[in-house]
Amino acid sequence: MRWALVKVSLAVTAMVVIAFAVPLALVVKEMANDRAFSNAERRAAGLAPVLAITTDRGELDRAVATTEDGAAGRMAVHVPAGEGPEAEAVEIGTRRATEEDLRTTRELGRATIAEVAGGSVLLQPTALSTGQVAVVELFVPEGEATNGVTTAWLVLAGVGIGLIVGSVAVADRLGVRMVQPAQRLAGAAHDLGEGKLGARVPEEGPPELKSAAIAFNSMADQVVQLLANERELAADLSHRLRTPLTVLRLNAASLGSGPAADQTRAAVEQLEREVDTIIRTAREAKPQTQATGPGAGCDASEVVRERMDFWSALAEDEGRKVRVAGVDRPVRIPVARPELVAALDALLGNVFRHTPEGTAFSVDVHNGDDAVIVLVSDAGPGIADPAAALVRGNSGRRDGSTGLGLDIVRQMAEATGGDVAIGHSVLGGTEVRIWIGLDGRRSGTSAGRRAGRGRRKRPAAQRAR
Repeated sequence: MRWALVKVSLAVTAMVVIAFAVPLALVVKEMANDRAFSNAERRAAGLAPVLAITTDRGELDRAVATTEDGAAGRMAVHVPAGEGPEAEAVEIGTRRATEEDLRTTRELGRATIAEVAGGSVLLQPTALSTGQVAVVELFVPEGEATNGVTTAWLVLAGVGIGLIVGSVAVADRLGVRMVQPAQRLAGAAHDLGEGKLGARVPEEGPPELKSAAIAFNSMADQVVQLLANERELAADLSHRLRTPLTVLRLNAASLGSGPAADQTRAAVEQLEREVDTIIRTAREAKPQTQATGPGAGCDASEVVRERMDFWSALAEDEGRKVRVAGVDRPVRIPVARPELVAALDALLGNVFRHTPEGTAFSVDVHNGDDAVIVLVSDAGPGIADPAAALVRGNSGRRDGSTGLGLDIVRQMAEATGGDVAIGHSVLGGTEVRIWIGLDGRRSGTSAGRRAGRGRRKRPAAQRAR
C-alpha cells in the first residue's frame, strides 16, 4: 500500500507538472522572442526621422554609426534608386537579408522578420519624401532572442522536480502512517492466532484503522475471557464432583475385603485421580464468579439445612457430632443457590477428608443488617498456614486435594463484597468464616469480627487442606 501511494502520487504530480510546465516554458520562450524583436523594432524606428529628411549616403553613414547597433555592425539601411539615369540605390552597413526579403517588406508595408545565419533580421519599412520606401535592417542574434529562456526553464524544472519530490515524500509519510498500524494489526492477529493471548495493538492511526485496532483489542479481551471462563467452568464442575466422590470413597472403605471391594476402591481412587488431574490442568484461569442482581439469590438457611441433611447421614456413619444453628428463619443472600451449595460442599467435604472419624463439626448462620456470616467449624487438628490455604491451588500435590475448594468459597464471598477468613474455632480446630455482603460493600468484615469477638486463638495441632 505504501509504494502504491507513492507511485500514484508520483504519476499524478508528474502529469500536473508536465501539463503546466511545458506550456509555460513555451510561453516564456515566445515572450523572450517578442521582447527581443519589439526592442529591435523600436531601435530601427529611430532612423525614420533621418530618412524622412535626407537620403545622402554621408548623412546616413553618420546617423547609423551613432547608434549602438550600427557601431556593432548589426544595422543596415537600404534606400532604392531614385528617378533619373544617374540615380543609384544606397546601402549602408552589412546586408544580411536577401533581395526577395527586401522586396516583400516594401510590398507589405510593415515590418517583417527573416531568418539568416546566426539569428534573424528585422526589416522595418520607412516611407521617403520621394514616395519610395527605404528598409532599415536590424540584425537580432539568436542569443538575444532567447535571452533568459534557459534560466526560466531551469527554474521551472527545479520547481517541477521539487513538487514531485515533495509529493512523493508526503505520500510516503502518509503511506507509513497508514501502513504501520495495519502491519501492527496484522502482526497482532498473527500472534493471537499462534496462541499469544496478550497480543494487543496501539489504538492509533487513521480513524478507520483506529476503529479496527479497538475492535481487535476488544475481540482479544473477549477471547481471553472466554478461555478463562471455559477453564474455570471445567475446574469448578470437576471440583463439584468431589462431594459424590468423597461419599463413594467412604462407602467403598466400609465394603470390607474381597476382590469386588478392592476393585471398587481402586476404581474410586482412579476416578478421584482423574478428577484431580482435570482440576489441576484447568486451574490456571481466574474464576469468574458473578454477583447476582437485586432481588436474586437464595435462602441461606434453607440451603444449609438441605446440605446438612445430606452430610448428616455420612457423619452418623463416622460417629461425628453435628450442630446447626441460625437456620430457624429465612436468610436471603445475594448468592445463587448453586454457588452456595458448591461452597458449603467444599468446606464440609474438607472436614470429612482432613479430620479423623468422630471429629465433631458445626455450621452457624449469623444474620446481620448489612452482612450474613456462615461459620463452618470443626474439632480437628487445624490448618498450618491459613493465609496460604486461601491461595488458589496451594494445596500441594497430594491425592484428593486440588486447592480449589477454599478458592471457590472466597470467590463466592468476594462477588458480594465480602470475604473469607480462617481461624481457630471454639471446638478446638478450624473455623472458616464466610462474610456475605448484602449491599455489595465489604461491610461484612466488621459484623464478622463482632460475631467472633471474645474468641482467643489457641495453639493447635496443624493440618493442611
